[in-house]
Amino acid sequence: MRRLMKQTQSGRSLASEQLEGIIIKGIGGFYYVECGDRIYECRARGALRGGGARSVRITPLAGDRCVISVHPDGLASVDRILERRNFLLRPPLANLDNLFIVVSLCQPFPNALIVDRFISLAEHKGIEPVIVITKLDLADDNGFGDIYRKAGFTVIDADYSSEDRVFLDEIRAIMKNKISAFAGNTGAGKSTLLNALCPGLDRETGETSKKLGRGRHTTRETELFSLESGGKIADTPGFSSFDGEFAEFVYKDELADTFREFADYAPRCRFTGCSHTCEKGCEVLAAVERGEISPSRHASYVALYNEVKDIKEWEKKRALRPQGE
Repeated sequence: MRRLMKQTQSGRSLASEQLEGIIIKGIGGFYYVECGDRIYECRARGALRGGGARSVRITPLAGDRCVISVHPDGLASVDRILERRNFLLRPPLANLDNLFIVVSLCQPFPNALIVDRFISLAEHKGIEPVIVITKLDLADDNGFGDIYRKAGFTVIDADYSSEDRVFLDEIRAIMKNKISAFAGNTGAGKSTLLNALCPGLDRETGETSKKLGRGRHTTRETELFSLESGGKIADTPGFSSFDGEFAEFVYKDELADTFREFADYAPRCRFTGCSHTCEKGCEVLAAVERGEISPSRHASYVALYNEVKDIKEWEKKRALRPQGE
């Protein structure tokens, strides 16, 4: 059992001790930092700075690697955030390795645009997307999973009717020594899957509204939980497209790079700067016509492109950004 080092007046040393750890939760101005087998309750220093080439003011996020000081009076503080590999605005989370996108075959039915939006954001952030298909006992796949296998993604069938539940071992192997989060439509089975992977989590499962096709919000804050097999799960609040608009966009000049199956075709387009939406001589469109790229994947690309195509540079600068980045 790890010991929580709270802010008390029982200091054991005359000098502050500096430690490196990972923030597992932030709430009410306090940050809980895991250092080895202990968790320290910390306040952040007033002018907290991030690491890397640009040392800027920054607000800590769950998943951040950081340096803390444990002071003689028993108080602890987050002194510095180490350089981030990536971060998300909503849910607020840093240094994510895997994004498991949970898709149910019914109630709610799969929505390719939502899945592809999650994938695009993950690819843009350098996060590996993994598709997990649930409710296989209630509906046929109808080739939905094959769309993503063909595009080069790992697709896992979460078959709870199987006694051995091999899919849980597949997921644990991907998660080992990594930070992973789960996303998808509310009601798709994220909480059930999280509880199966991490029994101590006891995450409440929300019922799905038959009228709206949505589930109740059951999580309020981002927190990292450790797996016995290694790695951490990020339990995230309402990580669902149905629960609100995305706080982040992938802009048009970078969007094609987030559709990995375009990579072999886009460089061969007739014109530089091809949008891959309607141009003559577009090799991506030709690949769609030949069946080498899924029409639904391309349709999602076009929908996402149309959302951002008219955003100006000055509007980008005004968009929401993670604190200090």
